Amino acid sequence: MPTDIRAHLRYISTSAQKVRLVVDLVRGKPVVEAMSTLKFMPQNAARQVGKVLASAVANAEENFGVSRDDLFVYRIFADEAPTRKWRRFGARGRFKPLLRRNSHITVILHERES
Repeated sequence: MPTDIRAHLRYISTSAQKVRLVVDLVRGKPVVEAMSTLKFMPQNAARQVGKVLASAVANAEENFGVSRDDLFVYRIFADEAPTRKWRRFGARGRFKPLLRRNSHITVILHERES
């Protein structure tokens, strides 16, 4: 049974819905291909996902001695973090709530069986 190589990025100021659009594109890919895909994506969430993926690869190389060429993205997901609630005042004395959504990103890598 392969070991889980994990990395987390918590409380990023992008909604989980936007991060999931990026995360779905790299799930199941080899790490090198996933990192090059993220590098050329225009979304802001792609930079954050790339950082977590790079951190997971560094964990694999440093702690487990696994080469990045042998790794693939086993699981990757974005969960909701606490939402900051701001207020904006609207016309005629009304109150307009403003939700600043945050998210947590988790990456789990596995070594490819050869």
